[in-house]
Amino acid sequence: MKFEKNALPIDEQINRLKNRGMVFADQQCARRTLEFISYFRLKAYWLPFEDSTEQSDDRAFLEGTRFEDVMDLYFFDRELRFLVLSAIEIVEAALRAQWAHHMATRHDPHGCFLAEHYSDRKRHSKLVSDLSNGFTRSFAPFADHYRKKYTAPELPSAWMAVVETMTFGMLSKFYSGLKSRKDRQAIAKSFGINEIVLKSFARHANFVRNICAHHSRLWNRQFTITMKIPKYPLDLNKAMCCTKSDRLHNTLIMLDYMVGKILPRTGLKDNVLTLLQHCPVVDPAKDMGFADQWRSSPAWRTTK
Repeated sequence: MKFEKNALPIDEQINRLKNRGMVFADQQCARRTLEFISYFRLKAYWLPFEDSTEQSDDRAFLEGTRFEDVMDLYFFDRELRFLVLSAIEIVEAALRAQWAHHMATRHDPHGCFLAEHYSDRKRHSKLVSDLSNGFTRSFAPFADHYRKKYTAPELPSAWMAVVETMTFGMLSKFYSGLKSRKDRQAIAKSFGINEIVLKSFARHANFVRNICAHHSRLWNRQFTITMKIPKYPLDLNKAMCCTKSDRLHNTLIMLDYMVGKILPRTGLKDNVLTLLQHCPVVDPAKDMGFADQWRSSPAWRTTK
């Protein structure tokens, strides 16, 4: 079928929403909003307010649906992305530091990039090539200084490469690709979890980070790249939701645990609870994978 839809002027967009039953408290404000946040982008946030029993592309909205409710959900998701991205930044920086320190002290500052330490030579070769290209293109002062002062090795030391050049995705692959389980476990031990769990969580966290960094919808996302549920610590295992493991709940629990290990007073969980209290249109059980009785769960008792 050929795509033949035409772009609609803002006023016609508003009229279409009104015809479907959406209520506007301030139509001029809504008009400005649609000028700077596109109709198509907001569509993901008014889907939960549509009558799911209808089969048409332009389904009617549930009675009483306000444009302001849609915007509350939009800004909730925005704030949630900020919280999650901030927590992932802390975890990523800590994993970088642990990987660089362990590999540099155990295998020397440059030997940590040798193929002999990795199980998949072809994959390792691609990673080193990407890392080298990134370092060559870098205009960072440390990179310029290294290239001018040293003729070999081509790559800088582990702590320079991992902190300044390596992406989170590369770091995740370097870690998961380590041949020695002893190496992987030594790094995971600092976070109090198993290396299998850390390997899967690093991959999942990088996936979630990219969602947040590209301003994509997060609050009701169904993840295609999930994480393994840890068997220990026992409290962490009990806090996880096994039946909805592809939703955001487990990510938040794991991030709160990891951040607590790194910066104990950061309080991701408390910030998420505050955010939920200010956005009653969100259903954590339906949208985010929380348990039905999550408010009485020890995992979500406030620490304030």
